[in-house]
Amino acid sequence: MTARLRFRTVFAATAATLAAVTLAACGAGSSGDESADASAPLAHVHGLGVDPADGRVYVATHDGLYSVGAGTDPKLVGDRKDDFMGFTVTGKGTFIASGHGALGGGQPGNLGLIESTDAGRTWASRSLAGEADFHSLDSAGGTVYGYEGGQIRVTSDLKTWDDRASLKALDLAAGPGGGERLLATTSEGVVASADGGRTFGKAAGAVQAFVSWPEEKALFGIDPAGKLSRSEDGGKSWTVITTVPGGAPQALTALDARHVLVATQGGVYESSDGGQTFTPLSPLSS
Repeated sequence: MTARLRFRTVFAATAATLAAVTLAACGAGSSGDESADASAPLAHVHGLGVDPADGRVYVATHDGLYSVGAGTDPKLVGDRKDDFMGFTVTGKGTFIASGHGALGGGQPGNLGLIESTDAGRTWASRSLAGEADFHSLDSAGGTVYGYEGGQIRVTSDLKTWDDRASLKALDLAAGPGGGERLLATTSEGVVASADGGRTFGKAAGAVQAFVSWPEEKALFGIDPAGKLSRSEDGGKSWTVITTVPGGAPQALTALDARHVLVATQGGVYESSDGGQTFTPLSPLSS
């Protein structure tokens, strides 16, 4: 079990007593580029994203990157079944990720930072191959923020990294529009940085497992029990919207104030009304 999954297990099992939570250490392809993988249902989701080139939804899992859509089977993208972690979309057909190479796949145990410029069909190493395993990645204004080994690390060229604050966290969310605002989820609540992750203030508001900040007044958070909330003040206060189906959350991505994607233990869900209602895109195996 990875550190991220241990963290999720602890978080979910103690959802009723959050104060006692202890953090564990830590472009569309053609049919020829993707193949149905019915023998291995989606499981262990580590990230969600939408390609702005075509609106296709991507799910980064323990066993590869998949595209999903309502009423269709998940499709493996490319031929790599690596453990994709820290996945995020940075532009049209452009994704970054981290994680672990699949056994026998010829990739290092720790992938470092990898990038795809063809919507996940192929990947290239950009930095820290064999060294780093980013459990969370986010990007804003050309800056990439990563969480690895209990530390915030930052790059603007995908090659050189600046090590910043150390903390125990699960997820990161960069402020919209660039700048140096950064949020991290901890067992005490969401902590905020105004200096690009060099320092963080005290925890504020409700405990959230995952956060996503697409617009200034549209910060979304989901707690360990799957309760989705929205903040209009950068995480100082939260308004509960609904409980997403399927139990404990595994990933959250909001594209704007209305388009929200959530993966829970039960499946991948999509909302087009700001989280008021959700449509299932794909089930997850237990």
